[in-house]
Amino acid sequence: MKKFLQEFRDFAVRGNVMDLAVGVIIGGAFGAITTSLINDIIMPVLGIFTGSISFASLTLRLGSAVIPYGSFIQAVLNFLVMALVVFCMVKGVNKLRRKKEGPAAPAAPPEPSPEEKLLTEIRDLLKERGRP
Repeated sequence: MKKFLQEFRDFAVRGNVMDLAVGVIIGGAFGAITTSLINDIIMPVLGIFTGSISFASLTLRLGSAVIPYGSFIQAVLNFLVMALVVFCMVKGVNKLRRKKEGPAAPAAPPEPSPEEKLLTEIRDLLKERGRP
């Protein structure tokens, strides 16, 4: 049992696990901010243009079933805004990394072909014999 607890402690305090935990916590808070942005700012503005007070109240009745498609539209917009923000963040981090790393090293020249190797050997042999 002691070994199991030691292994668990080593696993739990490993850097990657802690980074993941911080990411999940920040992601949850960021999700709440994004949801508020969609529900409290974007959707009311869109509601003005569509003549509806709230997208969440948009429903479709099929017999006795009620389909709240407005909530689905809000969820899709929430996803799109979150995806856009994450994309911009990743793009910014990648740009900072490239600046920090400096310019990329020039690519190594390609390996000479077998014909080029043979011609080089012939040239070197001719130079050794004193021919131009």
